[in-house]
Order: sequence, then structure tokens, then C-alpha cells
Amino acid sequence: MQLFTGLALGSVFVLLAVGLSLIFGLLTVVNFAHGAFYMLGAYAGVFFIGYLGNFWLTLAVVPFAVGAVGLGVERWLVRPLYGRGIDYPLMLTFGLAYILVEVVRILFGAEGMPFDAPDALMGAVNIGVGYFPAYRLFVIAATAVLVIAIWLFLEKTSYGLVIRAGARDSEIVRVLGIDISQVWLLVFGLGTAVAGLAGVLSAPMRSVFPDMGTTVLVEAFVVTVVGGMGSLAGAVVAGLLVGIVVSMTSLFAPAMAEVSMFALMALVLLVRPQGLFGKKGLMG
Repeated sequence: MQLFTGLALGSVFVLLAVGLSLIFGLLTVVNFAHGAFYMLGAYAGVFFIGYLGNFWLTLAVVPFAVGAVGLGVERWLVRPLYGRGIDYPLMLTFGLAYILVEVVRILFGAEGMPFDAPDALMGAVNIGVGYFPAYRLFVIAATAVLVIAIWLFLEKTSYGLVIRAGARDSEIVRVLGIDISQVWLLVFGLGTAVAGLAGVLSAPMRSVFPDMGTTVLVEAFVVTVVGGMGSLAGAVVAGLLVGIVVSMTSLFAPAMAEVSMFALMALVLLVRPQGLFGKKGLMG
């Protein structure tokens, strides 16, 4: 049973790390505003579920809304910093995160807000070894579907081929007459949309408050480092692994649950400094 709890927690980590890895792996941008986009997804969920009155419509709309914000950030804030070094967009997104949090505080207040799972996913399901919350099973399934969809898009479509080619050699893509700036725009928007989806999916499990993105940003970077910066497969494997480690540790040593992910990261880095699936020299 604790294993399934770890998988549910790991699914949120996977969604966070996938978006972070997409942006870093294809744009080499360390997005410190990723946790803020996750928070925006949760608050967008609160807004749209109040406006639409339907969880499923909200779940469909939120990624587009947060992704649209991401498109604007890439086009008007991040793009002018390409080619100036990795620290420039890092510092910009670091400051942007604080701005987004303060904007949310002004609009929604500093207190937390409730966000309930839909009636169809309330209660528990018998999984053979006991009863497990239906909503957490849904999160696991939704994460699996999304990861497969992203993999198919990147590996099996012509536009995915352009994205991967642009990540390896943007000059060659330009020579072929492709506007690489539009490729980067799409990737940043996709990464932020996934972060927004992670926010609205985790809202019924973790509640909604302005600083909710701060903690998950640390968790997302731990998962990304363990899996390997820029690796989609690494984000998936490491996200589930970290979730299981935290869940199992909370069962046997609750006081060490939060520390366990950092211990895992340290262990992995001692053995493989580039992470489980990372490539050497990516940060160079």
C-alpha cells in the first residue's frame, strides 16, 4: 500500500521534473520560476472550477492558461537573454517567481484555499492489497498518459524531430529554413503547461496557497538532478524513485522523510555525477 502512495507522490514529482527537464534539455534554461508556474496552475484551477463549475473542463483549460503565460514569459523576458550565459535567465526566472507569488497574494490573499477532488474520484478503490484513494490512482494514470503523449510527440512526429534537432544544433536547423525561435517558444510553453497541470492535479492532495511552489521547486530540482539534467527518461524514473523513497521512509522513520530525497541525491551523485540518465558536460 505504501508503494502506491509513493507512486502517487512520485507522479507529481514526475510532472514537475518533466517540465523542468524539457525546458533545460532543449533550451538550456534553468527555470527557477517553475514552482511559481506550478502554483499558478493550482490557483488557475481554483478560478476556473469556480467559473466553470466542472473539474474535468478545468483540468483541460488550466494547462493552456498557464502555458499561455509561459509563452509570454519566453517571448518577452527569456528570449532576449539567449546567448548571454546560463546565469542570466536563471536570475530572471528567480525574480519572476517572487513577482508571481506576490501577484497571487494580491489577487487571492495569503490564506490557503480549498480544492476538492471531483465526486467521481472520491472514496477508495480495492487494489487487491487494500483500499487506496481513487483520486491518487487517477493522478498516477494521468501522469502515465501525459508522459507517453510527450514521448510520442518528441520521438514520432516531424515537429518533435525539429525540436530534438534544434536542441543538438540550432544553427543547422536555421540553415534548413526553420524558425528556431518558434521551436523554443513552443518548448517553453509546453514545459510551463505541464507545471500548471501538475499544480491543478496536486491541489486536492496538497492544498492551495501562495508559497506552495517554493517547496516543490526544491523537490523538482532534486528529481531532475537525480534523473540527469535534461533527460525525459531520467525525470520519469527519478520522480517515481524519489516518491517511493520518501513514502517508504515516512513509514519506517517519519522524521527522516524529507531528508531522504537529499540523501538519495547525494548517493546518486557520488556514483554518477551527471545523474542516472544525464550526459556529461551538459552544463558546460
